[in-house]
Amino acid sequence: MTKKVPLYINGEFVQSKSEKWIDVTNPATQEVIAQAPCATQEEMEAAVASAKKAFQTWKETPVSERARVMMRYQALLKEHHDEIAEILASETGKTFDDAKGDVWRGIEVVEHAANIPSLLMGETVENVARKIDTYSFTQPLGVCAGITPFNFPAMIPLWMFPLAIACGNTFILKPSEQDPLTPTRLVELFEQAGAPKGVLQVIHGAKDQVDFILDEPAIRAISFVGSVPVGQYIYRRGTENMKRVQAFAGAKNHCVIMPDANKSQVISNLVGASVGAAGQRCMAISVAVFVGAAKDWIPEVAAELKKVRPGAWDDADAAFGPLISPQAKQRVEDFIKQGQEEGANLLVDGRDCKVEGFPDGNWVGPTMFSDVTTDMEIYKNEIFGPVLCATSTDTLEDAIELVNANPFGNGTSIFTASGAAARKYQHEVEVGQVGINIPIPVPLPFFSFTGWKGSFFGDLHAYGKQAVRFYSETKTITARWFESDIADASGPNMTIHLK
Repeated sequence: MTKKVPLYINGEFVQSKSEKWIDVTNPATQEVIAQAPCATQEEMEAAVASAKKAFQTWKETPVSERARVMMRYQALLKEHHDEIAEILASETGKTFDDAKGDVWRGIEVVEHAANIPSLLMGETVENVARKIDTYSFTQPLGVCAGITPFNFPAMIPLWMFPLAIACGNTFILKPSEQDPLTPTRLVELFEQAGAPKGVLQVIHGAKDQVDFILDEPAIRAISFVGSVPVGQYIYRRGTENMKRVQAFAGAKNHCVIMPDANKSQVISNLVGASVGAAGQRCMAISVAVFVGAAKDWIPEVAAELKKVRPGAWDDADAAFGPLISPQAKQRVEDFIKQGQEEGANLLVDGRDCKVEGFPDGNWVGPTMFSDVTTDMEIYKNEIFGPVLCATSTDTLEDAIELVNANPFGNGTSIFTASGAAARKYQHEVEVGQVGINIPIPVPLPFFSFTGWKGSFFGDLHAYGKQAVRFYSETKTITARWFESDIADASGPNMTIHLK
């Protein structure tokens, strides 16, 4: 009998009464390994009611106690690290090493959440006016929600609910319906860590369940990671309902290669950064910009890509796994065909990729185009597959102009031996995350994930509100609450006079 993925409502795993179920398949075999429910209206309302009730006591829980929950949770995640990675690999197709990296990146966030007391400290200034002092406090918002994608089913949920809950909020998680088994295990361990009943809820489903989150008045803030069209939709609809929304969307990340760079380092890093995780990550390098004489290295990059092969999650020699679904595979292959039709030079063709023993897998091999121009669809769109587009410019200035003209601004990197070139690129490029001689500049949890332009919509601080209190010598308190609202940058505010 196919495993039914449960919901998690009011501190209990429950079987949904839904009549709509979504198959969860192994991408390497197409075997149905589970079914995820589309939560009913009543089930979602129950999750919200539980989260609202839990917030009333959780927000008053001492911050040190909330931190201890996170300390116990990170210990459990470490203890079960490989087990979680195996679950993750089986439903995403990632190699075991890649899956372990996914889990570990999430653990690092939980470690950060365990430091929440120092992160929540406010600020004070005496004598902002004559005999008047100012104190600021960071306080929880209420019920928050997260909508997470398929490509990092451990890391991205762990980006969201541990920090939101550590701040005193309660949380509703809607993980991807394509790989819900990993988040389910994360929640089981969170419960074992001593998380109070109701602080975390999990609902499953698709668009209807997302729309519920976007429309439900009790949900105050939403965090999302996914594609550009969905990110734009969630941002617009959520903010129309006067919610805080932070939506991390797509990318077209460029790597600029200067002719003075270390060639072997460049080639090795480009190969891994372009096809790792089958290219299904928003920080993948999908465009290589060769400056000047560096364009002579393009054939060598192609030669190295041809040596890379995909395989099943437990194949120690596999560089990456299958794409998540047959639809994803078809989309990538359609882009490869379109690139040929547009006149790009297909140096490495990953179509018709075969993996022995897995004839039904969603395999696409390493693919590389050269002579790619900015008007081509393979350049303009995030392909989300193991496809590298190569182009060239005469100067660093031309490369910066090319990158800055792109509508996305998630991550970029430059390889160079010149400190002046590195500084110029870092200073002038209009991208949020910049790597110098590293291919993927993903920050650790104590730094922001700062996508720019079309890669990010919304509020970077979705989970807390600030209260600034002005204390005068007469002991009269004026409290003004500033709640950042995306629809109105000034935000609503309310002044309360207390004696």
